[in-house]
Amino acid sequence: MDAFEQLVGNLLGSEGYWVKRSIKVALTKEDKALIGRKSSPRWEIDVVAYHATQNRLLVIECKSYLDSGGVHAAHFDAGSRYAHRYKLFHEPVLRETVLARLKQQCVAEGYCPADADISLGLAYGHGTRHNDALIRDHFNANGWLLFGPDWSHTHLQRMATGSYENSMAAIVAKLLLRSPGPLCETA
Repeated sequence: MDAFEQLVGNLLGSEGYWVKRSIKVALTKEDKALIGRKSSPRWEIDVVAYHATQNRLLVIECKSYLDSGGVHAAHFDAGSRYAHRYKLFHEPVLRETVLARLKQQCVAEGYCPADADISLGLAYGHGTRHNDALIRDHFNANGWLLFGPDWSHTHLQRMATGSYENSMAAIVAKLLLRSPGPLCETA
């Protein structure tokens, strides 16, 4: 969902990241053979973010699932029928190949230095408290990053009370999360 990816990008931008969305990873023929997808189109990453002072490159898959049952911990179990939605989290060879090629691409384009630390993460908009805890444990055990609803809410709250910023996320946060002030009267 493009709007959710935009929101995640805005929130990461508020943390000092430079953000690009919908990045196509140019896999080589050898890469495609290695991942078992010889006719695969370029792999697409929802959000790529780089923090210069931390020298940290984030690769974020985004799933809003706002009007659904949300993200479930079972989606990340081996053999899950939803594994196709989370390929980078289920397939180690695919993950290593795509992340390595993406980093090479980012270095070649001047987006980050060759010694940048690269991390995979998931940003999601909805999940149950029970699933949130299980997902968090699973991601921690695998060294992956997790940006759940609490993360989004915290950043939107900060934007609502912060100084003016010309981003959709900041404007909506101010409209919806600020305490209503006195109504303006027109003459």
